[in-house]
Amino acid sequence: METKKSSTHKGEGHRKRLRDKFLESGLQGFHDYEVIELLLSLNTPRKDCKQSAKLLLKRFKTFQAVLSANHESLCEIQGVGPANSLGIRLIKEVADRYLEARIISKDVVQNPKDLMEYLNHTIGHKTKEVFAGIFLDAKNRVLTSKILFTGTLTTSSVYPREVIMSALQHNAAAVIFAHNHPSGDADPSESDIQITRKLFFALKYVGIILHEHMIIGKEGFYSFAAQGLISKFNKEFDEFK
Repeated sequence: METKKSSTHKGEGHRKRLRDKFLESGLQGFHDYEVIELLLSLNTPRKDCKQSAKLLLKRFKTFQAVLSANHESLCEIQGVGPANSLGIRLIKEVADRYLEARIISKDVVQNPKDLMEYLNHTIGHKTKEVFAGIFLDAKNRVLTSKILFTGTLTTSSVYPREVIMSALQHNAAAVIFAHNHPSGDADPSESDIQITRKLFFALKYVGIILHEHMIIGKEGFYSFAAQGLISKFNKEFDEFK
């Protein structure tokens, strides 16, 4: 007499426990690989995803880097096909939009917490340098944010004209800049300082305030305003006039 083969796979009980745990208390207590495993399971109904999740973390080093990886790199990992790559990238883009929505119309100069969460998530773990502008109205409420430049930043690769055009296009009264350091060290280079000074002067000439430039590293950030550099540039501008 033939016995009926089980239609379940060996990881099904584990998967159910992960899902039940999430439904009960969100992601509290989850390891990073378990979050990725749960995400992979949504598009992999008949396979244990733990090994693929661990391979993703081994390849990309951090949870944030997994979410930021491109389609081709994700698909190189065993057990991660186009459907899972789509799911991972979709989650990242949804999170970006959600965090951006939280800062729109808020005064991020006086209350910078949501802005820092947004910047850490969107640019903090990119493998290339990106330079972002957050455009504000006259009450320092966020109008929009935009990636202005990509690649290694030098004084010759950041164009004040393009920054001013973007600010005017969005009717901005003020701007906050932010860029990441893929090395993880948030301290500014001499080029970072000169770029910021050049942009401060260019914006000031057309009546737009530069409130801040933040450098996002892996373990923290550097604030040009908190370190007195924005005040220094303002004093130099007044003396230059």
